[in-house]
Amino acid sequence: MSTADRREHCRTAMSARVKVIHEELGEHVFPTRDISDGGIFIALEDASFAPELGDKVIVQVQGLPVPAPILNMVVVRKTDDGYGLQFALDSE
Repeated sequence: MSTADRREHCRTAMSARVKVIHEELGEHVFPTRDISDGGIFIALEDASFAPELGDKVIVQVQGLPVPAPILNMVVVRKTDDGYGLQFALDSE
């Protein structure tokens, strides 16, 4: 791993739609770009969604034949085109 890339987990390209719920910013649906054992990256399509690093969100994959698990996540990275979300520990 290079010094510029501090990720612990390998990323895998994944295209899915996820519902993201933020306590103050409301509910939005975004496409994912990739997933890893540590989290997901959501591509920004809605400029009104602008969480702060450290904000907690609830995430659920959409479009499956059965309801997907509801996951607690934390905003850990922001880029020009989206946000990195990390799976939160149960205690967070």
